[in-house]
Amino acid sequence: MQIADLGDVQLHYRIDGDPQGAPIVFANSLGTDLHLWDAMLPYLPDGLRVIRYDKRGHGLSSAPQAPYSMGALIRDAEGLLDHLKVRDCVFVGLSIGGMIAQGLAVKRLDLIRGLVLSNTAAKIATPAIWADRMEAVRIGGIEMLADSTMERWFSRAFHASPQHLLWRNMMVRQPVEGYLGCCAAISGTDFYTPTSGLRLPTLGIAGSEDGSTPPDLVKETIDLIPGARFELIRKAGHLPCVERPIEYAALLKDFLTGIGHI
Repeated sequence: MQIADLGDVQLHYRIDGDPQGAPIVFANSLGTDLHLWDAMLPYLPDGLRVIRYDKRGHGLSSAPQAPYSMGALIRDAEGLLDHLKVRDCVFVGLSIGGMIAQGLAVKRLDLIRGLVLSNTAAKIATPAIWADRMEAVRIGGIEMLADSTMERWFSRAFHASPQHLLWRNMMVRQPVEGYLGCCAAISGTDFYTPTSGLRLPTLGIAGSEDGSTPPDLVKETIDLIPGARFELIRKAGHLPCVERPIEYAALLKDFLTGIGHI
């Protein structure tokens, strides 16, 4: 575990795998930290320098005062990769992490040679929906949203198991300021036009039972990028890397091999 001091924010990050390997960067969803990817990591191929980080306001990163802008979250990712001297990585972003991925690719194509946009979209929900969620959190904390969020995040089978409680606990323990800040960033983001201008290898991943970013919404965004490939993981919700880690890793391996990253 390490901290990158980027001035206005300090980001917690972790590097696993081959220190000299091909870089792959993971950005996680709202209400989770870098442990989102734990179950999948053992199934990734050798030869990768695996970089994970907690976005601002989450995990062990600092939590500046809300609201945040998507531009700030993109600058954080940019600053971290510059700090680590990373170029030509494959950037894997899930949900808000996928929005960060889209914005970073538009801004700094020198940093990214391939995108994996997982359970995300160019625009997620509406400002009114996000305003309601933020108000609920201000009144009763993240706990107010936890149960309904778990139903949207997971398939019925996974939600019925005690395992989902790990993710509920993770969500409610995030800093309220960070959660509200990132909600504001998502609310203010519409990347349909900039994402449609991207021209780089892209893999889109959706979960068949995702109640937060349904497959049709994910595919609509993936279809904006010429030549992008879309894959559906069945019997999985918003976090398929948790519910179906072997299948998720296999899709990543196939994509990485196909673009010559490994």
